[in-house]
Amino acid sequence: QVQLVESGGGLVQPGGSLRLSCVASVTIRLYSMAWYRQAPGKQREFVARIFSGGSTSYVDSVKGRFTISRDNAKNTVYLQMNSLKPEDTAVYYCNQVGGSWGQGTQVTVSS
Repeated sequence: QVQLVESGGGLVQPGGSLRLSCVASVTIRLYSMAWYRQAPGKQREFVARIFSGGSTSYVDSVKGRFTISRDNAKNTVYLQMNSLKPEDTAVYYCNQVGGSWGQGTQVTVSS
């Protein structure tokens, strides 16, 4: 089973930026990877996905602000988050599509 470890969360002011990282215990070269988030009292929702070939998809609410990328040599997936809004506050989870989940990292956007 693939183990995923997220990092990079924290407290940031509205309009700020954060970069989340997700390191996998095995090579991710052949996997599609994704980021999800869960805000307090809400269901977990899809944020972004990157396929093994590099193509990407995003939920409409983050398009133009978030960028998902991957470094297969480092077994790492990133989520660059710019122009953050309070409504982006959530626990962000890394996912091997169809497989493992990370433990999550908290992102709080507040002044």
